[in-house]
Amino acid sequence: MSKKLLEENGICPVATTIDLLSSKWKVLIIRDLLPGTKRFTQLKTIVAGISQKMLTQSLREMEHDGLVVRQIFPVVPLKVEYSLSKLGRSMEPVINSMAEWGNFYLDQNPDKRKELPK
Repeated sequence: MSKKLLEENGICPVATTIDLLSSKWKVLIIRDLLPGTKRFTQLKTIVAGISQKMLTQSLREMEHDGLVVRQIFPVVPLKVEYSLSKLGRSMEPVINSMAEWGNFYLDQNPDKRKELPK
């Protein structure tokens, strides 16, 4: 379907992407899963500032949307790993573009480096 036809039917590709990445946490989770599979506790540690509840909610939504794969290992204690699906991995150029633009912005506004979270 063409972009114009999608928009005429109320389906905007940009809005769809924004909806899938509806929170800063989802973008950061994807960023941190790009290098490879992580366990929940690893994600909780590297996604600075995220609460356990928000991480759980974000991962569930991303799994439902087909961006993240959750693998459960039947061992005691239970082992759960998260990785990007093929669809989730296709977000890499988007995340890289966001990082490039963020660096450009911060280079143009060095005083903002102290204000923004990492």
